Amino acid sequence: MKRHQKGFTLVEIMIVVAIIALLAAIAIPNLLRAKISANDALAKSTLRTLSTASETFATANNGNYPGNVTSLTGATPPYVNTNYCSQTISGFLYSCTFGTGSYTFSAAPTAVGTSGTTTYTITTGGILTP
Repeated sequence: MKRHQKGFTLVEIMIVVAIIALLAAIAIPNLLRAKISANDALAKSTLRTLSTASETFATANNGNYPGNVTSLTGATPPYVNTNYCSQTISGFLYSCTFGTGSYTFSAAPTAVGTSGTTTYTITTGGILTP
């Protein structure tokens, strides 16, 4: 008398594991590229936010740009809610330079090719350069 066993054979399980591994090998690089692209977009957006806040500050203060980030974050209401200067956010390190009549903000990836693609800089007047 033969017993009919139910279940999967080792070969069938190995084929399923191989298919899952193949799909993961295809999907993971695409997900990493999407994350890098999102980090780049966030860095550019953050720099534009800082620039807009500085330009608005200058408009409200007779053409004088802020002397430091506290002028932007400490106002009531604040020109910008978060202090991005000298912070690492989403794989980018932000640096801020304030002058009497100008500003320069930059965002540099902490690991080029992994967290972002290039360093972005925005200067007085809102000129963004990669």
